[in-house]
Amino acid sequence: MADVSAAVTGQQAPRFVLASGSPARLRLLRAAGMAPEVVVSGVDEAAVTAPDAAGLCAALAEAKAATVAAGLDGEDGEDGEDGEDGDALVLGCDSALDLDGDVLGKPADAAEAQRRWQQMAGRTGVLYTGHCLISTLTGRRFGEVSSTVVRFGRPTAAELTAYICSGEPLRVAGAFTIDGLGGPFVDSVDGDPGTVIGLSLPVLRRLLARHDVLITALWRSA
Repeated sequence: MADVSAAVTGQQAPRFVLASGSPARLRLLRAAGMAPEVVVSGVDEAAVTAPDAAGLCAALAEAKAATVAAGLDGEDGEDGEDGEDGDALVLGCDSALDLDGDVLGKPADAAEAQRRWQQMAGRTGVLYTGHCLISTLTGRRFGEVSSTVVRFGRPTAAELTAYICSGEPLRVAGAFTIDGLGGPFVDSVDGDPGTVIGLSLPVLRRLLARHDVLITALWRSA
């Protein structure tokens, strides 16, 4: 992929790594002109705890970014020495739904997804997404949590059964999406839709700026 912005901005495009296996986050970045490498962290999410949804997704985002960054920092350059091949900006993200104080991540199984939706239907929750961006070159790390209000619809029993059988609710925080099969069951969102998808592009732009990188430096073209 070619850098389309260097000639305009004068800024060399950094290596950009997404510490997440989420297809939705990758699609969002690609739609915004970026082509990150994907390295899944393997962090045990169940081992991370926090008192609330915002704190939990912030802690998980940092843990994922830090784990991947540590792996990249140990990479060898082409000359066999530790070198610039490991220098990168690593983005970790994680999401959680707050429903009247209950913190809801990914459901463990279909039965839990069913219970979640029976609890959420017709109600309003807040979806939090934590972001952490680490530079393996400088060691600096910056984080930010975004939030968006979500108003859930009332799917029929048949609709809910079909949705759960699709498997999608088992793969995502809160057991729903707005950019997939779950979209028809969400009446509205108040805030950045990207937060609900799993990555806020405005937050990413702000975090890049704290690393003195323009988001336009990450734009690519074939």
